[in-house]
Order: sequence, then C-alpha cells, then structure tokens
Amino acid sequence: MNDLLVDFTTARRHKPETIVVAMSGGVDSSVAAALLKAEGHEVIGITLQIWQESTTETKGAGCCSLGAVEDARRVATRIGIPHYVLNYREPFHDKVIAPFVEEYRRGRTPNPCISCNRYIKFDALMEKALSLGADALATGHYARIFPDEAADRWALARATDDAKDQTYALYATKQSELRHMRMPLGELPSKHETRELARHYGLSVANKPDSQEICFVQGGDYANFLAKEAPEMVAAGQIVDSSGARRGTHNGVAFYTVGQRKRINVGAATPLYVLQVDAATNTVVVGSDDELYAPGCQAEDLNWVSIAPPVMGESVPCQVKIRYNMPACPARVRRTAEDAAEVRFDEPLRAVAPGQAAVFYGTGDQADRVLGGGTITGKLSR
Repeated sequence: MNDLLVDFTTARRHKPETIVVAMSGGVDSSVAAALLKAEGHEVIGITLQIWQESTTETKGAGCCSLGAVEDARRVATRIGIPHYVLNYREPFHDKVIAPFVEEYRRGRTPNPCISCNRYIKFDALMEKALSLGADALATGHYARIFPDEAADRWALARATDDAKDQTYALYATKQSELRHMRMPLGELPSKHETRELARHYGLSVANKPDSQEICFVQGGDYANFLAKEAPEMVAAGQIVDSSGARRGTHNGVAFYTVGQRKRINVGAATPLYVLQVDAATNTVVVGSDDELYAPGCQAEDLNWVSIAPPVMGESVPCQVKIRYNMPACPARVRRTAEDAAEVRFDEPLRAVAPGQAAVFYGTGDQADRVLGGGTITGKLSR
C-alpha cells in the first residue's frame, strides 16, 4: 500500500496550488482531497447543497443527502482541511432538474449527470473557486486531463481503470475549464486502490457503497418523480406498432424509453420493444428487436474536446458510445452544421435514444482520447 502511495504521489508532484475539491461525501472525492493534501497543496473542501433529502443516515446516502454533507465534513476534519457547504439549489433546479423534466416532456431520455457536470460543477462551482483565488477545481471523477502540445489543446482521456472510466459524462467540459481541472483518481489502477487509500488515510467513508441512482430521485423511481413534476406524463395513451396499428394502452409516456421491454402489456407472438416515445401525441411506438437497430444517429449541441472542431462536412474516424455502459464502437462523425453532426456506425447499433449523449473517442494510439460529443436527436434510417 505504501509503495502505491509513494509511486502515485511522486508521479503527480508539481508546484503546490490552491485547489478547491468538490466533496460529495463519497469515497472518491474524499480520496481525491486526501491525495492532493498529501502532495502539499492547499486544499479547500466544498460540498454543494443542491437537493434536500430529509435523511441524515450516512450509509449509502446519495450525494445530495444531509448524511452525505456530514460525511464530507468528517473527512475534511480528518485530513485537516477547511470545509464549506454552499447552497446551489436554485441553479441545480434551473440547470438540471427543470431540463430533465422538459426532456421527458419531449419524449427524450436525458442524462442529468452530464448537465450537472456541465452547468454546476464545471461552470458555477469552477467560477466560484476561481473567484476565491483558487488555482484549480478537483473532483473524484475517474478520467485523465493533460496538455497536448501537438494539438495545442487540453486533452480529456479515459481513466487507467476502464471499468470506472467516467469520460462519457464529462464530454461537455470546455477547454477553458479543463486547464483548471484536477482529477487525481484517473491514474489509479482500480477502485480497489481508491478504497485502500481511504483506509490508509483513516477515512470513515472507505467502505461506503457507490451511489448508483439519480441523486434527486429517491429510490431510483424516476417515473414517480416525473409524475409529481409533470402529471400529464402519466396520462393513459395508445401503444401502436411501427405501421401505426393500435396494439394496446400505456399508463404514461414517463414510464417508457427506447429499447425497453417492460410495461408493454400487449399480446404478441414475439417480444416487443419501445421504438419511439411520442410525447406530443402521448403515444408509445413498439416493434421487434430488429427494428431497434440503426446505422447511425444525429447529434446537436456539440462540444469538441481533444481536437478542434472538424471542417464542415469532413468525416472523422472515431469510436462512439451512445450509452454510458457500453463499449465504444467504430464509427465516423461528420459535422453537418455549426452545432450538429451525423454519426455513421460501422455496424448498426441497438436502441439509439434521443436525449442521451453520443460521445466520440479517438482511434489507434489515440483511442483513449475524448474527441467530443453531443446530444442525440434521432437515428438515421439508412
């Protein structure tokens, strides 16, 4: 264990900085803070109060719970750094929760973690950190950031531990933000080492379970959350097949997403899956598994990370992920407008869901680099 610590801190040693660490109360951000303090940096812990949850229980508490705030405070005391709690409920509601609900109103399936990273952690909190005179903002994300002199850009790359890599949710980070970001866990070989480091530093969160759910949706029941926020999305409507023929009734479009098989209470000789959610007409379109495959997708609201924006119309080879938990697949991305692109997969991919992100990675010896990404608006038909 001590060898790991020595090797890791030696590899990352550089001029001491003043670094604000976004502390969620989990083991990852706690270890990030401890590592940076051990390297000799002046570390300040900040926990954002973004969503009120009544429980003070710390075991398994989500990153927005009162228990999580207490966990972060205990860790800060243990490693000897100041800790502050900032009220960011209003910007979190405006930038994360409201767009989350609105996307479902449009029949799309959003990823709120991307919005939180983009608008809260790496925008609002970054601005706050720099205004306080800090040199950088650090998080417990598993990703690597480094300057690429050849490209004259900051590169964002996959974590050493591919199983924990979080770059899919970080593609929207801007160059101006990357230069001030620190992600010390990106070079660790695995999550096991993170927990070992937590034990080494005597942190009470060493064995705390990872949070798996959307932080503002208690119990992971997003459909009931949407029912409270937008009751119109739980109104009964029609289930039709791809030819338009009526096949049954659903209990609300909030309960469905592309690729889903559950809750399709329709008698059929073969399994049926959700092909499309048409919130405007309150209709769910279903079909066979074969109908879920598409040769490509369209994306908008692009952000180019490790490369400059390609020339309009230029087709760039890449690997693409259209969901968080999937391997990157060979494709080509072509800019079709200032802020839009067309992605063609080498082989058809299943369940292209509007609202999710299409994230582009490099190829060959650049396969770990995040080239960029955008929000999926639809699938290509041919």
